[in-house]
Amino acid sequence: MRTSGATIHGRVGGTGPPVLLLHGIPETHLMWHRVASQLAEHYTVVATDLRGYGDSGKPPSTADHEPYSMRATARDQIEVMRDLGYDQFRLVGHDRGARCAYRLALDAPDAVTRLAVMDVVPTGDAYRRAEMKFSLGYWVWSFLAAPEPVPEQFIGAAPDVLVNFMLDSWPEVKDAFPAEIRAEYVRKFSDPATVHAICEEYRAAASLDYQQDEADRGKRKIACPVLFLWSQRGSVAQLYDDPLAIWREWADDVRGEPLPVGHFIPEEAPEQTARQLLDFLK
Repeated sequence: MRTSGATIHGRVGGTGPPVLLLHGIPETHLMWHRVASQLAEHYTVVATDLRGYGDSGKPPSTADHEPYSMRATARDQIEVMRDLGYDQFRLVGHDRGARCAYRLALDAPDAVTRLAVMDVVPTGDAYRRAEMKFSLGYWVWSFLAAPEPVPEQFIGAAPDVLVNFMLDSWPEVKDAFPAEIRAEYVRKFSDPATVHAICEEYRAAASLDYQQDEADRGKRKIACPVLFLWSQRGSVAQLYDDPLAIWREWADDVRGEPLPVGHFIPEEAPEQTARQLLDFLK
């Protein structure tokens, strides 16, 4: 579907109230393959590739990286849902998709009736609290946000190395990715335009996304109920004593719990993820 700033690729299935699923890095909408069918028994499920990822468009960037800010990325998703006939919807995001999701909920509070975010704290809080452990654990943030063309050229030389490192080192469930899914993630990450777009997104995170979070801090809150799920063994649990309390600074109605898996929650624990979402989204 064409939006005002990009073209967005995705899939729609199921019947019932709409729910939008947003993926993380290095994935595409395929990350929901074990969860979407369960949700589709109760909801109309929309799973998209964020701009820059997968088969979605890679619009030209600008010096300030604005086309790859989460505000611009969220705008795509609002327009997709409106074009599908949904002015209001439930919203679920993992990793980068969660960052898009909470920005969308802040910028368009009337559109989101329930928000679920997985294994992130807001970008502003991540940078505010950054220290040595963060810089080593979240090295991808620094590497991908480095000036063009350094990360683009390094990744372009061996995209499978980066993708497989993420897929092998971040999960606890080592067989979470079927061979065909893993191969598709590598294939999409092998496109130079995709790599550049993703780098631009991380550059935007370190500038515009951070600035917009700080501008909203203490002034705007997420209006709808929020579910926060995080990895009991991942970086969020290691970096923050009480990550749920961080989200409670951004919304009045927040619930959640850690799950005994790694970073890729929907792919490592699809049954638990689906159960949590079905209990929360209704």
